[in-house]
Amino acid sequence: MKIIDLSLPIDDSLIETHVATIERITHKAGVEHFNWVVMNNQPGGKERFEKGERVARADEIPDGEMLSLEIVNSSVHMGSHVDAPFHYGSTCEGKPAKQIMDVLLEWCYGPGVVLDFTHLKFPDAIGKQHVMDALKKINYTLKPMDIVLIYTGGDTLLGTDDYVNKYVGMNIDAVEYLLDQGIKMMGIDTIGLDRPCFLMFKEFLSTKDKSKIWPCHFLGRKREYCHMERLGNLGAIPEPFGFTVSCFPVKVKNAGAAWSRVVAIL
Repeated sequence: MKIIDLSLPIDDSLIETHVATIERITHKAGVEHFNWVVMNNQPGGKERFEKGERVARADEIPDGEMLSLEIVNSSVHMGSHVDAPFHYGSTCEGKPAKQIMDVLLEWCYGPGVVLDFTHLKFPDAIGKQHVMDALKKINYTLKPMDIVLIYTGGDTLLGTDDYVNKYVGMNIDAVEYLLDQGIKMMGIDTIGLDRPCFLMFKEFLSTKDKSKIWPCHFLGRKREYCHMERLGNLGAIPEPFGFTVSCFPVKVKNAGAAWSRVVAIL
């Protein structure tokens, strides 16, 4: 068995639409943090801590180091993640939309299919015919519950302005076609499933045409499905099908999305 990592990290060094901050408390700094936590929970402990009193010195801790600790402040849309129907709207198919903790686990583990669209370049967008052509090229017929991975090469732009503004997204007819084949989970290696957001915003604000803003996302109000964004390394999968995708999301309460360690299992 071989496992290929298809995930991008939550990275606080990137300047993007959603900024993440990560406070990293080192092993040595953890000794001071330990004192602060313990003393702040004692009567008068905060005042005694500020005066320099400590309940444990570094030389009393094994190797003078406590446990490391990272405190992450991040949107659930940073790094590789799964969007649930609740992200698209409060209702789906006339019922309350599934939040991320409600997504069926069966949607998150299954046969994978990679469709190669690396020949397309911004401002191209992936349409229904592109999907049909990609399937014909690999001689594959989609089955219900396949997990479709949209390979654009967009992850190679990570850390650049083009990653946010100049990538190849999907048109609504392409998503509808996949849903018609019984697909419940799909994923793309760009920052978003739709076309670049600032391009959509400009078109919407200049026309007030509702179809111009988040069409693939808003489709999820009428038809129930999930999708992954910010995948990576799709080109490392050696064959376009015949592998398994695992993309179980973190169980975040009352949320519309969550981070996922997405992998391909060969």
